[in-house]
Amino acid sequence: MLLKSGTIVIFSLVLSSTIVFLVFFQPNPSPSQKPRPMARSFILWLHGLGDSGPANEPIKTLFTSPQFATTKWSFPSAPNNPVTCNYGAVMPSWFDIHEIPVTADSPKDESGLLKAVRNVHAMIDQEIAAGTNPNNVFVCGFSQGGALTLASVLLYPKTLGGGAVFSGWVPLNFSMMEQIPSDAKKTPFLWSHGIADRTVLFEAGQAGPPFLEKAGISCEFKAYPGLGHSISNEELQYLESWIKTRLQTSSEV
Repeated sequence: MLLKSGTIVIFSLVLSSTIVFLVFFQPNPSPSQKPRPMARSFILWLHGLGDSGPANEPIKTLFTSPQFATTKWSFPSAPNNPVTCNYGAVMPSWFDIHEIPVTADSPKDESGLLKAVRNVHAMIDQEIAAGTNPNNVFVCGFSQGGALTLASVLLYPKTLGGGAVFSGWVPLNFSMMEQIPSDAKKTPFLWSHGIADRTVLFEAGQAGPPFLEKAGISCEFKAYPGLGHSISNEELQYLESWIKTRLQTSSEV
């Protein structure tokens, strides 16, 4: 009986020692095994003529991939300005538009455009100052917002993650090419346009890639048969994948 009890005591001591060893001597995971935090990203969306930022916010609900869990979205609204193509009516407008439909040769309001560009740059600067890597900053826009996207990205002094133009046009003269910073030329573009667009003619969209290529800038152009002056879910789904392949997914960049 005593021997049996002693055996139990010895076994208990051994078992307790084993537990203590497992608790206190379990190796810590190496730094490489720790999951890296997702890097913050920023998507700035610029709306079209007469629209508003809040009306476009549902766009972000389509971006369901895990890579966008830490994405900050911004949907600013354009200030109210008189618009020539609408007989001087005052409406949300980033800059003046002289005629509708917009063609490849439509007059350009560069002074108003450059004022809007400075405002967009201030938004980007603020986000980068908050800690977002410029490579994770994407500027996207539809119609007039697409034209502003093009100018804003081209004239920004740093390389960004990308610029996406939907149903937009080139709002700059070729003489502005000399003002494009060398780092801006490294920012890739995605250009999408509906072939049936009667507001910003398809020819205006087609003029975009040659303009960019002449400046040595990469541009992927996608044409959508039957699509008028609107943005489709198909375009947005492709935009999600396009941005996803360019995101710096780790904060260690």
